[in-house]
Parts: sequence; C-alpha cells; structure tokens
Amino acid sequence: MTGTREPLTVPHGIDLSTAAVGRSIGGRIRRLFGRRVALVDRFAFAGVALLLLFAAAGPFLAPFSPYEVAPEDALLPPGPGHLLGTDDAGRDVLSRILAGAGTTLLAAVGIVVLSMITGVLVASVAALLPRWTDEAVMRVCDIFMSIPSLVLALGLAAAIGPSLTSIIIAMVAASWPGTARLMRGILRETMCGSYVEAAQVLGVSRLRLMLRHVLPNSMDAVYVQASMEISGTIVMMAGLAFLGVGAPPPSPDWGSLVAQGQQFITSAWWVALFPGLAITISAIAFGLVGDAVRGVVDPASMSVR
Repeated sequence: MTGTREPLTVPHGIDLSTAAVGRSIGGRIRRLFGRRVALVDRFAFAGVALLLLFAAAGPFLAPFSPYEVAPEDALLPPGPGHLLGTDDAGRDVLSRILAGAGTTLLAAVGIVVLSMITGVLVASVAALLPRWTDEAVMRVCDIFMSIPSLVLALGLAAAIGPSLTSIIIAMVAASWPGTARLMRGILRETMCGSYVEAAQVLGVSRLRLMLRHVLPNSMDAVYVQASMEISGTIVMMAGLAFLGVGAPPPSPDWGSLVAQGQQFITSAWWVALFPGLAITISAIAFGLVGDAVRGVVDPASMSVR
C-alpha cells in the first residue's frame, strides 16, 4: 500500500465498514436530487441559487448606480421609477441591495469556509502531535468558546477598525474553535476504528493515514456544520455592520443599509425594511438548505420530516 494508491488490504476479519462513513457525501447529494425532494427544500435550493446569482451579478443587474447621489430624488416611495424607493441621498434602494448581495453573501460563505478550513487543520495537527499538545490546543479552543461569539467578533472588529476585512477576520477568529473542537472529537473516534488499527499494523505513517483515511471519513459533520453556519453568519455580519464595525459608508452592506434607514423608519419605512427582508430571506433560505444537507448526511433526521 505504501507504494501505490490501491485500497488498503487488511487481514481477514477486520471490519472496514466504518471506512465508508465520510466519502459518499457527493453521492448522497446526487441521490437527493435524483429522487423526490420535499417542496420546501426545492424552494430553498432554488432560492440560494438565485441569491448567489444576485451576489455574483448584482452590480450588473442594478438598474441604477448604487453610489450615485441624487438629492432631488431623496426618500421617494416605491414606485415605477424606483421599485423599492430611494434613500435619504436619492440612491436607488434596489440597486444598493443588489450591489450589497455580493458583500454580504459571498463574505458569509467565505467566512464559513475559512473557519472550517482553520478548524479542521488545527484539529488534524492536534491529533497528530503528542497528547500534551493536543490538550493544550483544546484548552485554547475552550478559552475562545467561553466568550460569546458576537462579543468576541465585535471586540476584534472594533479593535482592527471598521471594514469588511475586519469583520471577516473577527468572525473567523470567533468561529474556528467550535469546528476544531467538533472535528477533534470525531478524529479521536475515527482513529479508534479497526481499519485505522489495521493500517498502523501494516506500517502506514500517521500523516498518510490522516490524509488518506481518517480525514475523508470524518468530514460529514463538518459539511453539515458549514451548511448550517452560513445562515447565522449572515445574521451576525449584518448585526456587526448595523453596530458600525462593518464596511463604512457608502458601502451597500445590508446591515449598514438597515442602520442607515432606521432613522427614517416612520417616514420612509422602505429604506430599512427591504434590506432587512433581504437578510431574513437569505438566512431562512440558507438555513433550509443546511437542514436538507443534514438530512442527506443523517437519513434518520430526514425520515421524521
């Protein structure tokens, strides 16, 4: 085995059934789309696809410039000229929401991906190092997790300075310990499997064993957590931007749009309402997709729906 990429051969009687736990996520998702899917899940996947399209092509779909100021058109209500009205500077609300989709949604996906990668790397390194190092890394994770994520992210973002980059750094720093903690427990359980013990008997190095067998068979929970985390990340990003530590004006970040429109909530409700609806719809859509992915990985949870 050490010289080829052939499957692991083990002595008779060793159970390799646990080796197929984590590599079939792609096949399960393909089977999900190949059979009857709950209507709500179809709407959720379609909604997420549409949101990602807006995130990628929003600036090109915007009917007006999201940054151009037109004081003569300030606070126009929704109508034929401006479907979602204008803000206090005369900027089209729909155009700013479309332009902010990329900032909010793509940044949220990026934050989750970076958090997952960081957490998996830290857990994998901890599992390969001596026991005392593993314990030290986990205690660091416990310290981070003892601080509420929003408080930690808010403090880090405020210290770095208001910008989208500061939000990304702060939220990754607040999110990776949970993934590392989860992944470390799974890795510890997977490394006790019979096929891992058989590979060690055959002389497979710990690094190769981790990369080719243990990690691929331990990723299902990370896929589920990542899909579920995007929804909360969108809301937290909007909250940080609302509190003033996000990208500074005139950035069309959705949280900033809600903050800018709160002072007109009684006289020009559309300025804050429509960005708020965009946040809500996105969080619900990604949350439903995350629930569907959990059903794929854990069929027992799908059977009760």
